[in-house]
Amino acid sequence: MDLPEEIASELAKAEQARARGNEGQARVCARRAAGIAIRVYLTRKGIHPTSPSAVDLLNLLKDDPLLSPDLKLIANHLTLRVTEDFKLPMQADLIAESRTLCEILLNQRP
Repeated sequence: MDLPEEIASELAKAEQARARGNEGQARVCARRAAGIAIRVYLTRKGIHPTSPSAVDLLNLLKDDPLLSPDLKLIANHLTLRVTEDFKLPMQADLIAESRTLCEILLNQRP
């Protein structure tokens, strides 16, 4: 599936940040891509989120009773706080997970 330009751009920025060794910026871009897809998904369901924050949208998504456990896990990973040395507390490729979340959400119909 071809992702919308705005999402593809954020994911490309995430990959570029990772290539430069800036994993923090990669996480931010991965979250923004997910936030865009979540906004589209919720709007299709007739829900108009008031917050522009990707983290707020991810937290809202985690409460969706129709969402699969796998997608809830991805949303959880994307909202994890980093440790004091700026690492995730577990192993995950947030760019790949964000891409998966975006593709699945954008393919779902209300």
